[in-house]
Amino acid sequence: MISVEKNGPDKLVKQTFPLRFGKYSEIKTSDFEFCFNLNGEIKSIRGLKPDWPHPAEQFKRTAGNDWVYYTVGDKSGNDGIISWMGEYYLPCLPYSSNPVWEIQYFSNPVVMSALAEWSQSFGNLYMANSKGLYPHAKDFIERVLANDDQTLHERSQQLNKIIGGRVSVLPPDTRHVDYDIIPLNIADGCLYHCKFCCVKTDQKFQKRSKENIQEQLVALKDHFGANIVNYHALFLGNHDALASGGNLICFAAEEAYQTFGFRPRMDELPFLYLFGSVGSFLGTDQAVLEKLNQLPFYTYINIGFESIDPKTLSQIGKPITAEQVKEAFKKMIEVNETFDGIEVTGNFIAGHKLSPEHDSSLSDLLKHANVKKKSKGAIYLSPLKDSPKKRELLPRFYKIKEDSCLPVFVYLIQRL
Repeated sequence: MISVEKNGPDKLVKQTFPLRFGKYSEIKTSDFEFCFNLNGEIKSIRGLKPDWPHPAEQFKRTAGNDWVYYTVGDKSGNDGIISWMGEYYLPCLPYSSNPVWEIQYFSNPVVMSALAEWSQSFGNLYMANSKGLYPHAKDFIERVLANDDQTLHERSQQLNKIIGGRVSVLPPDTRHVDYDIIPLNIADGCLYHCKFCCVKTDQKFQKRSKENIQEQLVALKDHFGANIVNYHALFLGNHDALASGGNLICFAAEEAYQTFGFRPRMDELPFLYLFGSVGSFLGTDQAVLEKLNQLPFYTYINIGFESIDPKTLSQIGKPITAEQVKEAFKKMIEVNETFDGIEVTGNFIAGHKLSPEHDSSLSDLLKHANVKKKSKGAIYLSPLKDSPKKRELLPRFYKIKEDSCLPVFVYLIQRL
């Protein structure tokens, strides 16, 4: 069954069952559901047979051409996935990351048959297209056939070329839009080069020029094509866009808003995501924050705190002091209470071999945080990639979460 034009809700709605949003196309067989974006690119595959693990589980293909398997996990309830991801699903990444709960989906032949079935269905479409179909379906199938595996790979490489490299990690708050963002790099490198970090480059921090940003915008609009109408979020990269300063951030955001045709949807502003460091956040004055608050976006700024324990900061090679972390954490709370259009969130690491004072100092910090808006300003715990006992970290996570005055979730290293 071919559905050329389908319309879901105008914005992403969080549900226990995967609800399609925006405009898309769909092909259903007796065994599988295949969804496509408006460019005819395969977007997701969901099994329909009784032996499929769960009706809410599916494969999703990213703009970077990764196939990510979404699972509901093997545990539900208040201490299941929703409690530590903030979502009803867990993305199982096809590359090395830092999961606390590993699902061996690739060893399940029923799950892996979905990708094989897509290859077979692609061939079936090729044959069907030569037999004559009504014009509307024929146009759709031609778009799908124009996006074979090689073309999709080349398009992902083209995206990396446009922005000057692959987005190696997305802010944790992009979970609110299911990681579907348009990337726009306004700076390269990082202020710090911490020993524990596995996603950043050795480049010194350097801002991009406005000319470069405008060139990216033109190329990105062409790259995303007709499907750009389904995007409701912008990521300003790369690892510390906040250090670029208010003028460049606002320039990039406002230009992107116009170029990509962003607009409020169902009374929800489009989202703006960026990373910030402790240093760049402490150096951001009130005037800059007021400018960011006036942007036509709801802005998430994610800060890498990592630890409030001096021994741990030294151990991971983070060139900041515990006092600076405390000062930045206090500022995060103040900003979240002052500005309606800005939400600052923070990352702390979790690991098996860290100083005992790391967990206790973090727990104390979150337990005694003086917050009024308890639903704002989430804290994310990111397991160290080389921690040998990631799943054993969950009881410690639950203890910190239970005592915290702020929402606490797990942060997975997910690329675009």
